[in-house]
Amino acid sequence: MDFSEIIPALPGLWDGMAMTLQLMVLGIIGGVILGTLLALMRLSHSKLLSNIAATYVNYFRSIPLLLVITWFYFAVPFILRWITGEDTPIGAFSSCLVAFVMFEAAYFCEIVRAGIQAIPKGQMGASQALGMSYGQSMRLIILPQAFRKMTPLLLQQSIILFQDTSLVYTVGLMDFLNAARSRGDIIGQPHEFLIFAGLVYFTISFAASRLVKLLQKRLAV
Repeated sequence: MDFSEIIPALPGLWDGMAMTLQLMVLGIIGGVILGTLLALMRLSHSKLLSNIAATYVNYFRSIPLLLVITWFYFAVPFILRWITGEDTPIGAFSSCLVAFVMFEAAYFCEIVRAGIQAIPKGQMGASQALGMSYGQSMRLIILPQAFRKMTPLLLQQSIILFQDTSLVYTVGLMDFLNAARSRGDIIGQPHEFLIFAGLVYFTISFAASRLVKLLQKRLAV
């Protein structure tokens, strides 16, 4: 094993890591926003909204993320062409980002829903007794407390998303793992670069998991 070629390759690997982190951060932001809307729909008194959100969550939690990524990359352009009559390429990055947002929203939805249901119902009644609307009560009273309770779970799901970003290799996006694999193939040291990539993923994920546990203990106190 010769790891001497890894240091000269670090700038290119960092570009791949930047792509991975960008996908992760944007996927988390979009997933949390969409997941929160889905959670509110699931908790709605409207059966139609609740059933739509439940169907969405159950569907995306029942299929692999790899299928979602490839579907958006290959199928969506055909659908857009059928609708608009023109070729509308959405690109590998955009298709992967949309796939991550829609897929992770199903998991974030359940986390947010559990966080909202963990808040005593009396707080909603008290806020409405003060003259607040349902939207104001959720925005100012319920959701801030719910997000505090579910922060460790949101971060844990974010770690999973960080690991899942490696699946974008299927559409040729140059994330960290794909950059390491390509560089290793070019130099003729694929095993060394894949081992290095695995150590990086392990180090980041393990450190993040430890921070989540510390945060969970602190929030519990």
